[in-house]
Amino acid sequence: MKIFDSHTHLNIEDFAGQEQEEISLAQEMGVQKMNLVGFDHPSIERALDLVDSYPCLYATLGWHPTEAASYNEQVEAYLLEKLQHPKVVALGEIGLDYHWMTASKEVQEAVFRRQLALSKELNLPFVVHTREALEDTYDIIKSEGVGARGGIMHSYSGSLAMAEKFMDLGMSISFSGVVTFKKALDIQEAAQHLPLEKILVETDAPYLAPVPKRGRINHPAYTRYVVEKIAELRQLSLEEVAAATYANSLRIFGLEEEHEGKN
Repeated sequence: MKIFDSHTHLNIEDFAGQEQEEISLAQEMGVQKMNLVGFDHPSIERALDLVDSYPCLYATLGWHPTEAASYNEQVEAYLLEKLQHPKVVALGEIGLDYHWMTASKEVQEAVFRRQLALSKELNLPFVVHTREALEDTYDIIKSEGVGARGGIMHSYSGSLAMAEKFMDLGMSISFSGVVTFKKALDIQEAAQHLPLEKILVETDAPYLAPVPKRGRINHPAYTRYVVEKIAELRQLSLEEVAAATYANSLRIFGLEEEHEGKN
């Protein structure tokens, strides 16, 4: 069985010096590949260091909406350089965050639109962070259009109906540990009914640990619990959901089949 953690932050301080241990634990749980998401200078640099060291790791790089106030020509030039790395599979995480509001809505929107344009210019899929901003996020993606490589709604937290609207734009939907939470009924309904070929799984580690580990630090290994919950909701086997979401990740990230046998 192979599981792909499509969004994790093994590249931040919480895991410093523990990366090998985390990868080994993940592989014991069936998590064979991970996508490390870099969202500012330190996390981008660390992501690239790690993907150079471990064949099972890939990177997604972008400027997070909580960092939008610092986005400028120098940042963009930096991103354009780093996005050329051969193991970068997507641009992100980008989007809107109305919870922290470290930049105005107008600034966040401008930075989001700019990076959406870059993703199309570079022919990369994009990964979206949205918090308390789902409708605005939808409107912006709809107006900008989704490129040929598509995009991913990371750690999806909306309804089935909203997920279908994003899917109609060309987006895939990624579920984190939140889908295991008892009161996450809307998210569970989405995970149950969306087409299996449009679903990804992730941890967003070290955040959002799933049941039965809720309230503790999250680990990439725990992607398995997300797969188990989706399998339960859809009345499928663990292996079926793992295989489908793994294949979906390979396809969206443009990873050739020959990579499948590598760890």
